[in-house]
Amino acid sequence: QVQLVESGGGLVQAGDSLRLSCAASKRIDSTYTMGWFRQAPGKEREFVAAINWSSGSTSYTDSVKGRFTISRDNTKNTLYLQMNTLKPEDTAVYYCAADRRSFWYAGVSPADGGRYDYWGQGTQVTVSS
Repeated sequence: QVQLVESGGGLVQAGDSLRLSCAASKRIDSTYTMGWFRQAPGKEREFVAAINWSSGSTSYTDSVKGRFTISRDNTKNTLYLQMNTLKPEDTAVYYCAADRRSFWYAGVSPADGGRYDYWGQGTQVTVSS
């Protein structure tokens, strides 16, 4: 079992930046895929970004490319999401997730939320216009 705890959310204005953190309760093995997802009120959960814990390879949804950066600190077992140039449409609860399997395990995209084994409780990000 891995517990994931997100932090860093808040209320900001459009154009501002935030950095989310996700601390894992135990060492993240090199085989893991870690991801960020978000869910806005009345909408389905959507993929934001994912990272191969070992290689650092990343994947992003189109709407955040060039603005968000996913990264990790292997020594701290912590996942990050640097969010720049925030927009009101980025408002959502942001969740981190962990999958014990490799980035493209069995051909399944890291954007597929159904593959993830562990989820955090979420952190609210609100962007005002």
